[in-house]
Amino acid sequence: MINIVKAALQSTVQDMGRIGFRHLGVGKAGAMDSLSLAVGNYLVGNTQGAAGLELIMPPARIHFDQACVIALTGAECSAQLEGKAVVLGRAVQADSGQTLVLGAPRNGICAYLSISGGIDVPRVLGSCSTDLQGGIGGLEGRLLRDGDSLKLHASDLPHPARTAVLLPHLEGAIRVIPGPEFDSFGPESRAAFLEKPWRIGGASNRMAYRLEGPTLIRRDSQELRSHAVFPGVIQVPPGGAPLVLMAEAQATGGYPKIATVIEADLPKLAQTRPGTVVHFELETRARARLAWQRQQIYLQRLQRSLNEN
Repeated sequence: MINIVKAALQSTVQDMGRIGFRHLGVGKAGAMDSLSLAVGNYLVGNTQGAAGLELIMPPARIHFDQACVIALTGAECSAQLEGKAVVLGRAVQADSGQTLVLGAPRNGICAYLSISGGIDVPRVLGSCSTDLQGGIGGLEGRLLRDGDSLKLHASDLPHPARTAVLLPHLEGAIRVIPGPEFDSFGPESRAAFLEKPWRIGGASNRMAYRLEGPTLIRRDSQELRSHAVFPGVIQVPPGGAPLVLMAEAQATGGYPKIATVIEADLPKLAQTRPGTVVHFELETRARARLAWQRQQIYLQRLQRSLNEN
């Protein structure tokens, strides 16, 4: 059992999300930075899809009522376990009665706490992930609050000295591939989208990041029928201010899609805090697929090396 003494600005139970239900109107949800959660799970001896805590914008405090192995990944936060520093990307043992204290993030916004065995909450449509828009999954489909308690699955404690280096890499442009309506925007709007800076708006959340910058104008004003959308899709509402769909993206939408963030860059975008300026860069589908494959190879090699230790 763990107890949430102080929740972060947004604290939820997350795994890799719900797969195969978008045709029923149910989005994926899951970790905003799935790469960091996967690394944390491997560090504590879990499968990649075990449920952990997503802590958006700590500080936070978590108390442990039982011995377990923990790992922090994602946003770079100062952290202490009973006064002893906890290093990002390193598995450590937490004893019963100890408290983990996380400070405000220095780099990134989404911190992940993985715990040996994983968090034990009911699976809803095959996933433990909290979907705040749908009110399902996690703990009663809601944000965690101060005083909440969560059960843990039983597990054999792995050796606590396992390490993986994974810090948020926030430099460089966010790579995108053209969306179905890319060419329906005027040349000035297409150039502005790719060449001008965009600021992450303060109203951004797990459903969508709102972008502040030039107004994008579509030459073809014909309305579109509602169509399937998913995390990474960049839609342009009538006002011309784009929004990037994130982990809790709805299943369908009718706004034109100017581009889609490649899957390999979604973790980087997820870790970008409101007020930060980002740039977009066109990528080919082949290179986007290669970038994703490289991430998967990294995870496979990490899992293999940790299992050998």
